[in-house]
Amino acid sequence: METRELGKSGIQISAVGFGCMSLPPDPSVSLPMLRQAFEAGITFFDTADLYGQGRNEELVGQAFAGIRSEVVIATKVGNRFEPGKPGWQWDPSPAYIEQAIAASLRRLRTDYIDLYQLHGGTMDDPFDEIVDVLERLKEKGWIRAYGISSIRPNVIQRYLQGANIDSIMMQYSLLDRRPEEWFAEIRANDVSVIARGPVARGWLTGRKEVNDGDTYLEWSAADLTRAIALLHRAAPERTPGQAALAFSLHPEVVACAIPGASSPDQLSENVEAGRLSGLTDDALRELKQAFPAAQYKEHRPF
Repeated sequence: METRELGKSGIQISAVGFGCMSLPPDPSVSLPMLRQAFEAGITFFDTADLYGQGRNEELVGQAFAGIRSEVVIATKVGNRFEPGKPGWQWDPSPAYIEQAIAASLRRLRTDYIDLYQLHGGTMDDPFDEIVDVLERLKEKGWIRAYGISSIRPNVIQRYLQGANIDSIMMQYSLLDRRPEEWFAEIRANDVSVIARGPVARGWLTGRKEVNDGDTYLEWSAADLTRAIALLHRAAPERTPGQAALAFSLHPEVVACAIPGASSPDQLSENVEAGRLSGLTDDALRELKQAFPAAQYKEHRPF
């Protein structure tokens, strides 16, 4: 599988990663899938302390305990929860980050995290203190790189200008091209995009039945059906999901796309997408004309 560098970190990751949020909580199902992904060439696994209140991290840690140095593990911090209680609250304080990373390291069965991501962010956060604690964690060797997971342009710009981030995780697909407005600035800062939601909650896989009333962002049920047909036409030798992944991986600033998988068949389809060449220029042009890029309406820069 193709590999790409994560920002300027020197860390090489598989172009198609594994978004672990959708992992079944049953280890008899999830552990074989994680190992299947690794054996097939996926090296980048993204989780978060919030997913399953730490259970997701535990599964990832268990799966790779014996081959830790051969995988790249990303996790997230900032959504504070109490085990066993529903809900969470936003807490990006340095004190909580230091507390949370210790718990994540324990659950992941490791003494370092490859990519540590702030799981959100607002303009009211203590920015300088957050950057300071992340830099300290990097100096201590607890993390190799850090980034943010955000779709707020003002927050993204703040971290691009004032922090040594290597990645920004953003929802990006044929049906959500809003991040493209910021790709040039992100790339100019030697930062990579990690594309989450590349198959738009499964709509672009062609596996979900489209019914009247179904929507995704501003797109209608008719638009969803049209998108699947166009992906078929753009790459008839692939599944729509594989063509959708190729679309999200086309921009040079994108280091990795992280589709989820809840079954071995879905995982195999994702893996094969990482071994295929990109879409043709004509196919990309037709897809972009059919689904134009929009802009984020909220959280615009200062």
